[in-house]
Amino acid sequence: KEVINCALLSLFLGFGRSLLVPQAPGSVLAQANSKAAILCTLKAEQTGVYWYRWSQQRQQFQFLAFSSPLGKATFGANITQGKFSVRGASYGSSHSLQIAHLHSSDNGTYYCSISQSSQLLLGSGTRLGVVDALPVPPKTTPAPPSRRKPSRCMPKRRAADRQGACSPLVWVPLAFGAVILLLSLVSTAQRLHRLRRRLWLRIHRQ
Repeated sequence: KEVINCALLSLFLGFGRSLLVPQAPGSVLAQANSKAAILCTLKAEQTGVYWYRWSQQRQQFQFLAFSSPLGKATFGANITQGKFSVRGASYGSSHSLQIAHLHSSDNGTYYCSISQSSQLLLGSGTRLGVVDALPVPPKTTPAPPSRRKPSRCMPKRRAADRQGACSPLVWVPLAFGAVILLLSLVSTAQRLHRLRRRLWLRIHRQ
């Protein structure tokens, strides 16, 4: 159980993709000397969970640990509990791989794996990247305050409520009424002028 042939693991890698074991998260970016955790969710009762790491630099799989249903952990060669630790759970729960004292040598893709019907099924994989310092998001500068002069008109809502001078509902009827009043005054003035002229002519004829 401690060591599984890497060639055999590579053979089942392509087959396992069609029956993925849910793994989360898909990728992790962590700072050196910190910790990281990788989760593997099982939907059926299993005899145990295996954990592997694929190293792109070394081009090989490395067996890290095996967690039995009873919670007993078995580690691979040159793997100590101070570096890696596993936590198992019952049916329908998550299993986790804890990685402490992260270093650049921990870069790689981590897989959880289960044995089913004499076949080794791999999880979807979690890519771990270890950096000296995490990237800092860029600072956003607030927009400068607007220098536009405030309008003398009231807001639309207040204008509609109070029927202020800036509302079209007020000045349009007023303007229309003023035009009608002006026309009526002009007409009245013309009539008075005609009456005065007629009276003046009558007086002079007599």
